[in-house]
Amino acid sequence: MNQLIECVPNFSEGRDPAVIKQITDEIQSVEGVKLLNVDPGKATNRTVVTFVGAPAAVAEAAFRAIKKAGEVIDMTQHRGEHPRMGATDVCPLIPVSGITMEETAEHARRLAEHVGRELALPVYLYEYAQPNPARKNLSVIRAGEYEGFAKKIKQPEWQPDFGPARFDAKRGATVIGARDFLVAYNVNLNTTSTRRANAVAFDVREAGRPQKDAQGNVVKDAAGNPVNVPGSLKCVKAIGWFIEEYDVAQVSINLTNLSVTPLHVAFDEVCRKAAERGLRVTGSELVGLVPLQTLLDAGRYFLRKQQRSVGVSEQELIRIAVRSLGLNELSPFKPEERVIEYLLRDPGKTRLVRLNLLAFADETASESPAPGGGSISAYVGALGASLGTMVANLSSNKAGWDARWEEFSKWAEQGQKIKDGLLALVDEDTAAFNRIMTAFALPKGTDAEKAARTAAIQAATRTAIEVPLRVMQLAAEALPLAVAMAKQGNPNSVSDAGVGALCARAAVQGAYLNVRINVKGFADRKFARKVVSAGARIEKRALALEKKALAAVRKAM
Repeated sequence: MNQLIECVPNFSEGRDPAVIKQITDEIQSVEGVKLLNVDPGKATNRTVVTFVGAPAAVAEAAFRAIKKAGEVIDMTQHRGEHPRMGATDVCPLIPVSGITMEETAEHARRLAEHVGRELALPVYLYEYAQPNPARKNLSVIRAGEYEGFAKKIKQPEWQPDFGPARFDAKRGATVIGARDFLVAYNVNLNTTSTRRANAVAFDVREAGRPQKDAQGNVVKDAAGNPVNVPGSLKCVKAIGWFIEEYDVAQVSINLTNLSVTPLHVAFDEVCRKAAERGLRVTGSELVGLVPLQTLLDAGRYFLRKQQRSVGVSEQELIRIAVRSLGLNELSPFKPEERVIEYLLRDPGKTRLVRLNLLAFADETASESPAPGGGSISAYVGALGASLGTMVANLSSNKAGWDARWEEFSKWAEQGQKIKDGLLALVDEDTAAFNRIMTAFALPKGTDAEKAARTAAIQAATRTAIEVPLRVMQLAAEALPLAVAMAKQGNPNSVSDAGVGALCARAAVQGAYLNVRINVKGFADRKFARKVVSAGARIEKRALALEKKALAAVRKAM
């Protein structure tokens, strides 16, 4: 697997598009780096940039961006709501795939050393890149901000990790590190009071607030240290501020571990704490990018609160999440621009399933041999799973069946997974066929070329066998759903369950034809016999389940 890391530098400029563009142009000048998002904020006077790529390319792009930011941003003139200490305030590296956190941290340390040495800029390490536990936390490093840094850098305990130990008035200092994926998230309140927003922030953030006695004095322990009252949410950092641009106070949150405190939990907890203080949450905003799973989890969470089926499409889950969290309140939230997986996906891998019905039918009917029976089998199976899922969702929402919503929701969720899996195989089957054609077109002059061509053909053929076998397996999983919906689902939709069973069985048998035609030319006969035998078992089971589903349908008619 190729190594992929993400970089999310924060620059202390959010109002001048020309300045921001000079920085992002430097990032885009590096080959192998993909700029995903540029999110400027006028009130914070800060821009969050997100880009991904191989570690070496990302490090080079980050270096160029830090250099350019130091040239075009003057910290002596900077004002903004967000805490900051330099032109490039913070530059985290985040592992995405094929790379460990330890390896990512080493890349961060190398980048920091490069910046300190070549740019003569004070650099501090943080999070996983920082070996000193006392200096891991960004807020501790940044305490005092830019205005207090001239004094802070002279303190022995705050010598930079790299670069000169002297105050750079124009550029400030920067913090470079490696961390887990962080979601920056602001919750809007129906107040303009920073003090009240801060109170809610202290209620929820893990660090909480200092404990005070009846006279308002800070309580200290035996060692003389302030005693803290922790907030209600783990792995959450938060402050309150006022955003003049929107005339609203916000609780500004960093979610540092989504598996501990997900987005929707943070939102609901801020709602609860705000209500306790006589305030009301009016909406929220995401800064930068968000993982797809975060929005899907939020959508399911809010549907479950309504006792509605969570077995709906990905697009519907996102729509529910956006509406429930109020992500459109301050500006339109566009998932295609804000969800990291959507920005990273290769459109070519989903070309067929993104065609409309007419275009897909025309493509199939053309003189090209692909898409062919394999892709059509996968699509027919997806339609079968969709029909079963539809009946489950209708049953979950049926008047008088309220107590059974969760039962049908589970069936619908299962159906959605089968449908999505089969849709992916529509394009995969055509891609497998195209790989065989490419292999056959390889040169076969020398013995070495002949051997390479034969090996490529066999590898491509194996894939062309495995893909329709997977279609068979997934389509067969849609049949128990069809049987259950024919027997237990909304009686008004029983015929739909029957059609779903017919489609799923057709998909199984259609894909089996592809398996059998492709094993004919496969050299590994032991593998070929094994696959044909497995396919026969799946086909037999599918026919039996189809018979059960149709019997239930006829009984209901």
